[in-house]
Amino acid sequence: MSNIRNYLEAHKQEMIDLLGALVAIPSVQGKAEEGAPFGKEPAEALSLMLDKCREFGFTVDNVENYAGSADVNDLPAGLAVLTHLDVVPVGAGWTTDPFVLRYESDTDKLVGRGAIDDKGPAVAALFAARAVKELGLPLKKGIRLIFGTNEENGSADMEYYRKHRELPPMVFTPDGEYPVINAEKGMLRVWLSSDFDDDEIIDIQAGTVINAVPQFCTVTMENDEGEPEEAVYEGVSAHASTPEKGENAITMFLDSYCGENLLIQSLGELFPHGEFSGKSCGLGFRDELSGDMTCVLSMLNTENGRICGAVDIRFPLDRTKAEISSIICDALEGAGFTVDSCEGVEPHCTDENSEFVQGLLRVYERVTGDKGHCIAIGGGTYVHDIEGGVAFGAEFPNEDGRMHSPDEFITVANLLKNAEIMAEAMVELCG
Repeated sequence: MSNIRNYLEAHKQEMIDLLGALVAIPSVQGKAEEGAPFGKEPAEALSLMLDKCREFGFTVDNVENYAGSADVNDLPAGLAVLTHLDVVPVGAGWTTDPFVLRYESDTDKLVGRGAIDDKGPAVAALFAARAVKELGLPLKKGIRLIFGTNEENGSADMEYYRKHRELPPMVFTPDGEYPVINAEKGMLRVWLSSDFDDDEIIDIQAGTVINAVPQFCTVTMENDEGEPEEAVYEGVSAHASTPEKGENAITMFLDSYCGENLLIQSLGELFPHGEFSGKSCGLGFRDELSGDMTCVLSMLNTENGRICGAVDIRFPLDRTKAEISSIICDALEGAGFTVDSCEGVEPHCTDENSEFVQGLLRVYERVTGDKGHCIAIGGGTYVHDIEGGVAFGAEFPNEDGRMHSPDEFITVANLLKNAEIMAEAMVELCG
């Protein structure tokens, strides 16, 4: 609808200003405090967003700073748009301050941590709902915006929210890509450790989060003169669900290692540089719908006579968490490691022929002019554990906003287009 597009264009600067205010809050998970279960900054970001919702006349509900919601109208909620306000750590490689939103006029980019994942889409959802409300577009069902604060670290926010509040029957999240993500691989996060006493290797530090390909691996070793010598292996960061888009700095080190430490040698055998499927661990499965599985050694650190690591696994729809867990644990324990934790979720799939999904596809086609279809991914979106939920945006096909990477961005044009698509979806599904 041209009136929705015109409304959003007229409020463009407000959208950018709000995104800038959200980006300025470094809402990485921190130490739990009273009234802030995931740290002060995620709670601060939630407070800012809920204050803005009140300003727009929505009915706000703060669920003890785990998550918050805003009801756009007074009808029983039929649709929820779920976004999150927490972000991953910044890491190295940013060209400017990641917590100061930067506009590049030549590329139309808004650069900052959370711009595409997921603060930008949260702003787009808010202004989409505001447009529907203030334009007086007719609705037969209620619309609810839900803002979480722990998506990047296990979604304990939504686990808590769902224990205390009921979700509407339709839920989509702009925490993925268009057209519609209806199938997501299962996920497994494995934490491993072992005693580590080596005369040559003094220290290893690599990886900041489990769900990202590590960009740097810093190894301190004793040289021929008996002095510590630091080597920095630099790869390319990427989301752990798409490791082929990056280059793993840890496996670069393992590939080059010529020493005699059996634990390091074993890791090199289990995680060869350039292998993404986990085949050397006994995995390497695939299915027709979701494709090849992925297996990423994403963290490796030494401290106090111990070596600790983490592995991120995404497995196909036709496999189970128990099966994959058994195989990877056997491989790691056979290499001399203790598996401290092995947790995950089963694959997720929503019927592509449901009226909900078909309605979203109609909206996508109407606004973009492109053919809509459903896709399967390895990344877990915010609706992975929500029956019937799908991801709808926020990245467009063949575009990469550098999610979880330095200089993450969303263009102004795509910020507006996301808001338009979401507003149209609200009317399509609830009108």
